[in-house]
Amino acid sequence: MATRTAEPSALPVSIDDIRAAHDRIRDAIVRTPTLISRTLSEMTGATVYLKFENLQFTAAYKERGALNTLLQLSPEACAAGVIAASAGNHAQGLAYHAHRLGIPATIVMPRNTPTVKVTQTEGHGATVILEGDTFDAAYAHARVLEAERGFTFVHPFDDPRIIAGQGTTAIEMLQDVPTIDTFVTPIGGGGLISGMATVARAADHAIEVVGVEAELFPSMYNRINGTDMPCAGDTLAEGIAVKEPGAITSTMVAQLVDDIVLVSERSLEMAVSLLLQIEKTVVEGAGAAGLAALLQHPQRFAGKTVGVVLCGGNIDTRLLANVLLRDLARSGRLARLRIRLQDQPGALFNVARIFDAQRVNIIEVYHQRVFTTLPAKGLITDIECEARDRAHLDRLIAALRDGGYETTTVELA
Repeated sequence: MATRTAEPSALPVSIDDIRAAHDRIRDAIVRTPTLISRTLSEMTGATVYLKFENLQFTAAYKERGALNTLLQLSPEACAAGVIAASAGNHAQGLAYHAHRLGIPATIVMPRNTPTVKVTQTEGHGATVILEGDTFDAAYAHARVLEAERGFTFVHPFDDPRIIAGQGTTAIEMLQDVPTIDTFVTPIGGGGLISGMATVARAADHAIEVVGVEAELFPSMYNRINGTDMPCAGDTLAEGIAVKEPGAITSTMVAQLVDDIVLVSERSLEMAVSLLLQIEKTVVEGAGAAGLAALLQHPQRFAGKTVGVVLCGGNIDTRLLANVLLRDLARSGRLARLRIRLQDQPGALFNVARIFDAQRVNIIEVYHQRVFTTLPAKGLITDIECEARDRAHLDRLIAALRDGGYETTTVELA
C-alpha cells in the first residue's frame, strides 16, 4: 500500500522530533512495560509483545501527545489556557497534565456524553462544557471559544506535536525489544500510527507497520485506498471510530504505513476478553484492536515478532461485563437452551434431572406459557446454564434430545 518515497525531512514530524518529545515528557509519564505474551503467541503464530499503555495514569497513551504539546506552549498561551473537543482519552490526558502544570483547560463535549466521562474529566481539573448532540458540533463550538477567549486549541491527532508525543510509544518499545519487526497499531485519526511509523522508518532494521481499523469505521482505509465504504455503527472500538482522519496524518500514513487491515466486532470482543483472561489486564475496544488483527488475520503475521500497543483501558464496566458474558456464551461455557415441554406436573422437574445427571449448572429458568405459537397445552422453557466447555454443552443437548425433548440453542449475533 505505502509508496515510501518521501524522505523523513519532507514530512511534518521527524525522528528527531520524537526523540526530543521523549526527552521532554519521559519523567512525567509512566514508562509502561513491553512484555511478551507466550499464550497469545502460541494462539496467533506470531511472537507477540504487548505495550501496556493502559497503565498510564489516565489509562491511555493520549497523555504523551497532550503533554508534549503543553510543554511547548509560550508563557502567554499557558496563562490563557487550552481547549479541546473530546469525550474520550484525549480529554482526560490533556486535562490531567494541564492541571498538573497549572494551565487552565476547557473541554467541550457533546451533551450526550456519559456522565462518568464528564465527572472523570472534571476530576482532572478541567472545565467541561456540554454543547451539541454530536462531536462535530462540540468541535465547532470549541473553535469558536478558541477565537473568542484566546485559548490554544489542542487537536486530538492532527498536530505535529501530538504525533511526536504519540511516537514516543515506539521509542520505548524498541528500547525494550529491539527485535520487533512489525508494529500492529490501531488507527483512529492517525496520530499514534504516524508517530510509530516515523520511528519504524528510522530503525536500524526493517520494521513493517500495519494499521488496524474497525470494519464499521474504515475511514483511513478509505482515504488511502480510494474506497468508499460506510463509516457508521455501534462499534466496541469507539476510541477509533473516526469518520474523517486528519490531513497531516493521512499524508504520513500514505507514505510510511505498509498496510491497513480491518477487524470485525466479534474479533474486537474476543481480544478484549482474552486480554482480561490471559494477561489479567483491562483494555477498551480500541486498545484491543491490534490483538484483534492478529486473531482475525493470523496468516498475515505468522512468524513475525509483533509489537502491539494496548493503547487504552477506559471501558465501561457494564459493557465489559457484557463482552465477557458473550465470550463465555460463544465458547459454550454459558448457554440459553430453548426446550419444548408439555404443560403437566413434573415436566420441568424431569428436565432438571437431565441437567443434574450431566452436571450442568442451571442459572435461570424462563417459563413461557402465553406468548408462544405452541398449542395451549404446550409451553416453552428457556434455561440459562453453565457448562465446562462446548463439548460438555453438546453432551447435555444430546441427552435432552435423547430424552424426547425438542431442544435448540438461542444463539448470539
